[in-house]
Amino acid sequence: MWARAGSAAGARWLGFAGAVAMAAGGWTAGALPARDPWGVWTPHGAGAQIAGALLAYAGLTVLLAAWWAYGRSGAGVRHTLRTLGCWAAPLALTPPLYSADVYSYVAQGAMVLEGHDVYQAGPSVLDPAGPGGDAAASVGGNWRDTPAPYGPLFLLLARAVAAATGGALVPAVLALRLLALAALVLIVWSVRRLATDRREAGALWLGVLNPLLLMHVVGGAHNDGLMIGLVLAGLVLARRGRWVAGSAVIGLAVMVKSPAALALLFTGVLAGRAATGWPVAARVAKGLLGPGLVAALVVAATSVAAGTGFGWTHTQGVASAIHTALSVSSDAGLALGEGLRLLTGADPDAVKAAVRTAGLAVAAGVIGWLALRSARGRLEPVLGFGLAVTALVVLSPMVQPWYLLWGLGAVAAVRWDGRAGRVLAVLTAALAYETHPSGATPWYGFLLGALAGLAGWRLLRSETAGARPRTLPGQRTGRAGRAGART
Repeated sequence: MWARAGSAAGARWLGFAGAVAMAAGGWTAGALPARDPWGVWTPHGAGAQIAGALLAYAGLTVLLAAWWAYGRSGAGVRHTLRTLGCWAAPLALTPPLYSADVYSYVAQGAMVLEGHDVYQAGPSVLDPAGPGGDAAASVGGNWRDTPAPYGPLFLLLARAVAAATGGALVPAVLALRLLALAALVLIVWSVRRLATDRREAGALWLGVLNPLLLMHVVGGAHNDGLMIGLVLAGLVLARRGRWVAGSAVIGLAVMVKSPAALALLFTGVLAGRAATGWPVAARVAKGLLGPGLVAALVVAATSVAAGTGFGWTHTQGVASAIHTALSVSSDAGLALGEGLRLLTGADPDAVKAAVRTAGLAVAAGVIGWLALRSARGRLEPVLGFGLAVTALVVLSPMVQPWYLLWGLGAVAAVRWDGRAGRVLAVLTAALAYETHPSGATPWYGFLLGALAGLAGWRLLRSETAGARPRTLPGQRTGRAGRAGART
């Protein structure tokens, strides 16, 4: 049985069983709405919630094991794409999983539709009996009164969903999940074209078949998927020499979530390196200014056309007000601040803010170093972007598990089997357990995550040492390997 599970086909169906279990558990333990007039996504009591959570965690464990086995099976591109469809399908019709953010998206779309300023008020301004009212009631905690941190392009899409569905909760959530699935397709397209040396299968395994991406882009319908897809598509264009079009697409990604702007730095590297025959100063100026100016025009035009204005420039820090235990700088600042408060009476908030700022300064230094190495030809710019945005995530004052996905596709496309790829694979296993199917972050999630990360790291060490020979995705020889060639 275990030998069959280690084959590509066996791993596919094992993962499918895990995804089905996650989806089934989500019907009672997912991020269910506060009220659903349709009666489709309704709570079934504490016992059913616990049973659903146990089933979902068991399914997640099976999916992770299948993903790990699939990566060692030598499956080709076609098989990997079909496997992606098998694993994503069960999560596409469930209630929101691992996050309630999609309710905020629906409510904010209804706010734009009704003429509210989403950059000044939160979903609580909606009429409980009106369009988006059910979604607003399902937004958790302080987020009900928090302005939107998202760009005008995404709010324009959310408005279209609210208009098409009348703000009805279930259809609106499913419509946004369709948008997430479209983003998944764009990510697949981009990763395949960024993959070096035609090593697409391995890149797809780490960057798209990844359980963390399935959980949070498909299950959670996070708009991070759209941002990632647009960024990677922009990098595809820039690498092909179409840096103007690539910068414009990345500008659209910024209009979903602002961290996408970091990709412009590495687009500039690609643009400058492509300007062969130009004086050095002109190449540098083109790289530093060109992509930014193109993206700025797209950002300005989108902000005006969407009708939401430029208020998004003032709401980018709202999320940082929330302390997340995954933020190294926030945890260090909190610990140092409390220690100094006990010893000297210092203001712990000021100390925490200073440590957070220092973390961002270190991140800026790392990003600059990676950009410089890319400009000098010592680092592939797409990989440089993936590493840079990962460094930004690690040192940010607010970190969520799905933020790891921001740089995952870029790293996977270029160096999925290198050290960075191996680290991201281990982090995938660890971070997948951090979030309860309901979107909460329980204490035992950190314990499970630590155990999963340790298990993954030990397995990688044993394979690297030769204790278990590994067949890399897309590197199988013979007829099966040829059947999995690029289509």
